[in-house]
Formats: sequence, C-alpha cells, structure tokens
Amino acid sequence: MRTKRRPWALVAVLGFAGTSASFMQTLVVPIQNHLPVLVDASRSSTAWVLTISLLAAAVTTPISGRLGDIIGKRKVALALMCLLVVGSVIAAVSQGLGWLLVGRAFQGVSMGIIAVGMSIMSDQQDPKQRITGIAFISASLGFGGAIALPLSAWIVEAGDWKLLFWSSAALGIVNLIFIWRVVPRSVGTQQRLDLIGAAGLAVGLSGILIAISQGPVWGWVSTQTLGTFFGGVVVLYVWGLYQLRTVDPIVDLRILARRPLLMVNLGTIALGFSFFVSEVAFLQILELPSETDAGLGLSMLLASIALVPSAIAMMAVAPLAARLTSRYGGRVATSIGALTAAAAYALTLIWHDQVWHIVAFSSLLLAGVAIGYAAIPTLVISEVSRDATGSATGVNALMRSIGTSSGATVTGMVLAAYSVPVNGNEVPEPEGFVLVFVLGLIAALVSAVLIWYSKRPQKAAVEAL
Repeated sequence: MRTKRRPWALVAVLGFAGTSASFMQTLVVPIQNHLPVLVDASRSSTAWVLTISLLAAAVTTPISGRLGDIIGKRKVALALMCLLVVGSVIAAVSQGLGWLLVGRAFQGVSMGIIAVGMSIMSDQQDPKQRITGIAFISASLGFGGAIALPLSAWIVEAGDWKLLFWSSAALGIVNLIFIWRVVPRSVGTQQRLDLIGAAGLAVGLSGILIAISQGPVWGWVSTQTLGTFFGGVVVLYVWGLYQLRTVDPIVDLRILARRPLLMVNLGTIALGFSFFVSEVAFLQILELPSETDAGLGLSMLLASIALVPSAIAMMAVAPLAARLTSRYGGRVATSIGALTAAAAYALTLIWHDQVWHIVAFSSLLLAGVAIGYAAIPTLVISEVSRDATGSATGVNALMRSIGTSSGATVTGMVLAAYSVPVNGNEVPEPEGFVLVFVLGLIAALVSAVLIWYSKRPQKAAVEAL
C-alpha cells in the first residue's frame, strides 16, 4: 500500500480535499447580493445559487458514502472531485442563471468527499493516524468555509467574479492528482446499489430542505412551503418502510435506530445548529453599519478577515481533539467541545460590542465545535461494521447539514423579527442577536447532553476503533 511509505500523506490529502469542497460551498457568499445584476435575475431566484449546492450536498452525501462501501472509496473520491471540476467549469462559462445553477449543483455533490474521506481513514490500521485523520477532515469543513470568505472577496475585488469558479476548478484538479497518487485502492462489498432507496431519499430530503430554505421567501404558512415540507415527510415515511423491507438498503434504519447512533446523530444536529448560529450572527454584527446599535461597520473583506482566526483555531485544535478522543473516548471529547462552544456563547452574551470580542469568542467557539466534529465520527464508526462506515458517516454528515441549515434559517427568522427600519433598510436590533446567542448556547448544551447519554462507554468506543 502506497501510504505505508508516507503514512501521514493520506491525512494531508483528505484534509485538503475536505477544505477544497467546503471552500467551494462558501465562495459565492461575497457576490450573493450582486448576483441579481450579474446574471439578470430576481433576488429570490439568485438565492438558489447558494441553496442548490447545500441541497445537493445534503441529499447526495449519504449516497456517496454508501457508494464508497459498495464499489470502493477511492473510486468514489475520484468521481466526486471530477464532479467538482465539471461543476466549476460549467459555472465559470455559464452565461445565465440556469447553467450557473447546474454547475453549483455538481459542485455541491462533491461535498460527499467529507464522508468518504472519513470512511477511508477508518480503514487505516494505525489508531493514531486514524483518529487524527478523522479530526483533520472534520476540521477542514469549517476551515475551508471560513478562509473562503476573505479569499473570495479579494478575488472579486481583484478581477472577474467568474475567477471564483476557475479557482475551484483548479483546486479540483489538484485534488484529483493527489487522491490518485496517495489514496489506496479499496475493494467494495459487491452489494447491490439500492437505486429506489437513493431516489426516495433524494426526493424526501429535497422536499424538507427546500421548504426550510425557502420558507422565509415563500412564507412559513404558505401552501407552497407547507405542501413541499409535508410532501417530503410523506415521501420519507414511505421510503423508510421500503428501507426496512429491502435487501442492502441505502441506509440501514435498524442500525440508526439503536440508542447510541440515534443519540449521536441528534447531538450532531444540535452541534451543527449551534455552529451556524455563530456563522450567520457574527458576520452580520461585523458588517452592519456602526451607526446602528448592533453593528461594527466593517466591510465584507475586513469582516471576513476578522473571522479567519476562528478558521485557524479549528485546524489548530485538530491534534488536541485527536488526543482527547484517543485518551478519553469520543463521548468525553465531544462533550468537552460542545461545552466549550456553550462557554463561548455565554461570554458573547456579555461582550459583543468590539471587534476583538467577536474575533476572540468566535475562535473559542469554533475550536469547541471542531473538537466535537472531530470526535463524533469515531462514535459513529465504532457502532457499525467496516463495510458500512461510508453509509454511517454519510448519514451523520447529513445530520450535520440539517443542523447547520436549521441554525441558519432560525437565526435569519429571529433577526428579521427583531429588525427595525434604518435609512430604508431593515436592521436587526441588539436584542435579536442576544436571543440567537442564547439559542446557540442552548443547542450546544443539548448536544453535550445527548452525546454524553449516548450510552456507549468511552473505553469501548476507543477500543472499537
């Protein structure tokens, strides 16, 4: 095996792949407000440029993980990077909104590399390499998204906005080369691919996630929102019945229903919610005009740079997260991470009126989230057989996406409810930010409690790895 000569090259390559995929997801944020003019479309339509990639990632990540179990994880990793390149090129050469959305959808599918990368690391024999690798891949998700903001803002200011997508394509090509050279070949289980189950999962999840993301636009009690949401629920219910009766299901619901995995996945949702409350709220506080009661008056570029230390903190604590997981187990490590995030929110409730407050507390918060994200996959992997690690980590990544999507949506709703008109614009009041910080704190505490009572003894969790 090639990685025996370079045991840590695999960790670096998969961490870089995760960083590149998460970079892709966030790179359109600096141009989101300018897209209606750039592509000659309505604001509600251009909102899909961000939404469609998030939706594609959430829907296809569990499927990517399962495909890795069946046909081989290296093959799926290469295919996902190919889709990143193809989607980036389509977006770069697009002349209107339609093809831009197609490109962004292909880009979103590449987020499955996070789950596949964790599954590849779970196959490694060296426990230290295995746990450290999973920690770095988990941290790369937040790191890539955080560094994408200032880099994307700088690219847009320096030249054509399409350079964003050409840079993403270049990253995809580099990742293809690295994965081809470093990631070892793996043999699949030769089980059948549950195509009906994959389609049902995609349709059901799409209905629910579209309703959540578009609720603020369509109206939460509108026929369109409620119909889409409950339609997705009905499809998932029928899908669940089918999964319980089919051979080699795309998701083994019986395993997921076991107390340890159920509690861990619910804890993942709560931690993801807590994470994205801060991502939305901190950026708004930094960018709002200083003449408002809540704003600090930074430009998009400076606000993005102010959040870079939090991204660095996520990567910096990855070795610490690995040591905590190895020594004390995933439950203890995740609980420490979630409680650290809760402590950061508690401090933010008291101090959030200076730039350094946001820089310091966002760094502490994301360090806690990174520790939790690094340890959670070890709990998931310890509960399933080796030929199901891709599917299990894919579902857990989906839970993370549900948490982050819900966090962003709820934060947006709360801030909108506490907004007042200022110079013709709706600006959130300080009370709105205080409330979302309370929600983030509660979610972090709920995550710690759920993970702690996931029943799996910490010693057994480490030994199972």
